[in-house]
Amino acid sequence: MNNSLHEQLYGGHYAPSPIKMVLEYIVIFFAMFPMALIVNWIILPQNIVSGGLTGICAIIYYATSGMFPDAFAMYGGSIPVWLTTLVFNIILLAIAYFTVDWRFCLRTLFGTLTLAMWYRVIPIRDTPLIDDPVSACIVGGLAFGVALGIVMSNNGSSGGTDIVAKIVHHYRDISLGRVMVICDLIIIASSYMLPLPDKFMYDGITAQEISDFKTRRILYGLCMTVSYTLSVDTIMSHLRRSVQFFIYSQNYYGEIANAINQTVNRGVTILDGTGWYSKQSMHVVSVLARRHEAQQIMRIVREIDPNAFVSQANVSGVFGKGFESFA
Repeated sequence: MNNSLHEQLYGGHYAPSPIKMVLEYIVIFFAMFPMALIVNWIILPQNIVSGGLTGICAIIYYATSGMFPDAFAMYGGSIPVWLTTLVFNIILLAIAYFTVDWRFCLRTLFGTLTLAMWYRVIPIRDTPLIDDPVSACIVGGLAFGVALGIVMSNNGSSGGTDIVAKIVHHYRDISLGRVMVICDLIIIASSYMLPLPDKFMYDGITAQEISDFKTRRILYGLCMTVSYTLSVDTIMSHLRRSVQFFIYSQNYYGEIANAINQTVNRGVTILDGTGWYSKQSMHVVSVLARRHEAQQIMRIVREIDPNAFVSQANVSGVFGKGFESFA
């Protein structure tokens, strides 16, 4: 990739390498598959409406059942989710292009096209993969959240309410999370207006039974949304977790710093300090590293200076060169 184009796409000196960028796109591509699988095999067969754009597309899918038998025969005459996902996201992206960072739009467009493709390729099951609606919401939500967390950790997006939140945040001082929660609640609550699917209709059904089914559908949608939200947060927190070391070594701090820098390939900062008890000046080696590199750093310290004093702490996120992107 041309270096100037690469810098434009990622914003300057601290841009990831082209190889890392390609790997991120590959991960996003395949992580979208389980998201589409859960929607077509669990959510739609269970007649559940979750939050986000998936919920809007599901509502349209249920509401148009049997209306277009010729155009969408393989979907029972309903407008398919892959088509509404594509149309809505393209419209939102066209708006966001003029208001939000266009690099965000590029990544989101790729995610949108990939998700729509998987929706199109994976057939919708006639019967849900998991029969019990509550279990379907919990298992499906957790799995959906894991896949979405992987997408987001690679700077990807599936579009939908992410774009709406970005646009609203651009004009109003409202947090992205609050906008997405409001959108999700409105989408799920609106499912109450949907008619019952044909397979749930039978002679003599009462108004109370209809109301109970619609209320349960809202509760299932909320359960699904909470499940995947918690799952996304857990995945993002776990993937971004790093460790911070403070290494106190009076005589060997330079050797330890060089070994960490050359062996682990991590930057090291030397802090000047004073031991308050001894009143002696000392040097402290400060290191930020990934969790899997912690044992390697400890082994280096142990081999060079067994008498060193080491403090290790978990940090929830480190942003900057060599770690997570600010974007």
